[in-house]
Amino acid sequence: MRDLGRIKTIVVKVGTNLLSAKDGIDKAKIQDIADQVSALHKDGYNVLLVSSGAIGMGAKALNHKNAVKHIPLRQACASIGNPLLMTAYQEAFSKHGLLCGQVLITRNVLNNRTGYNNMRAAVSTLLQLGVVPIFNENDVVSTSECNNVFGDNDRMSAYVASKIDADVLVLLTDIDGVYTGNPKSDPNAVMLHEIAELTPEVFGYAKGAGTTFSTGGMKTKLLAAQIAQKGGCGTVIASGYEKDSLVRIIKGEEIGTYILPETRLAQRERWILNTPAAGTVMVDEGAAKALKSHKSLLPSGIKEVEGVFNDGDVIEVKDMDGNVILKAITSFNSSDLIQIKGHSSKEIETMIGDGHKVVFRPEDSAYQN
Repeated sequence: MRDLGRIKTIVVKVGTNLLSAKDGIDKAKIQDIADQVSALHKDGYNVLLVSSGAIGMGAKALNHKNAVKHIPLRQACASIGNPLLMTAYQEAFSKHGLLCGQVLITRNVLNNRTGYNNMRAAVSTLLQLGVVPIFNENDVVSTSECNNVFGDNDRMSAYVASKIDADVLVLLTDIDGVYTGNPKSDPNAVMLHEIAELTPEVFGYAKGAGTTFSTGGMKTKLLAAQIAQKGGCGTVIASGYEKDSLVRIIKGEEIGTYILPETRLAQRERWILNTPAAGTVMVDEGAAKALKSHKSLLPSGIKEVEGVFNDGDVIEVKDMDGNVILKAITSFNSSDLIQIKGHSSKEIETMIGDGHKVVFRPEDSAYQN
């Protein structure tokens, strides 16, 4: 038996391939997922679903046969497919007397501290009410041009798992785990039942892209596991076609590949690490040494400021060799930092008036390694 530790909260990601059928939605598979989630819910677990399939469902409803790459068409397919997908889940969960609620998010929701806290509070309320939250990326408004996309639901599920303090992330797919090669073409390929460290060698095993309507592949699943791992959340990659695989995984059966978690960081620290930096500051040798000793950053130690950002944004801090030291929440906007960089705290009062004396404190920072 596999020891997953003491589990309370589970995030389950269901891939597009599992839910697809010739007529659009495989309602039998959705019912199967709902049956298993309901069984875990009855046993006292908090279960959150991340479900792919909206774009594929919309494309099939439009009788569109090819991959959906054009952004406006993806948005249109998502708009059509989301209600179809949620209706199927609602019907499936209703057979167990459960309600489900849709949570559409973009990367910006998790990157913005206020938006993230609001989302977290809403999800907590849904769980307290006994409702199953079903997450999906808001593809109707998400565009790469706005830099607010996750890229795939594998990684989105990992961010969700990390930021709501989940104990385990289960990625249900159409393959039964991580292999050392392609088992369809390599007779020597061996499945890895447990992975302690996601090394370049492990990532080298993952090749190939997703299918026509999905955006994932094994590489995105390993990237997702890496995000979850740093959040202290273990990940299981397993086949959703295996009978009762989800329930059996949570009960400890060695199904699929288990990527072990690292020591869980504080929630605020994880949020900082998982939020893209809005800008960069480069610091001198003395400031770099102080930061590595977990000290505050004073404006006097800043040599360069790059990017446009506001106070409260996450920034990246580098030494003069370009090495990233940490990420942190800045107390100043980029314009003020450019003005006061290299100046003492006493000079800052004259230049921009009373206010913060430090750029950030240790409790508002997170180290990259």
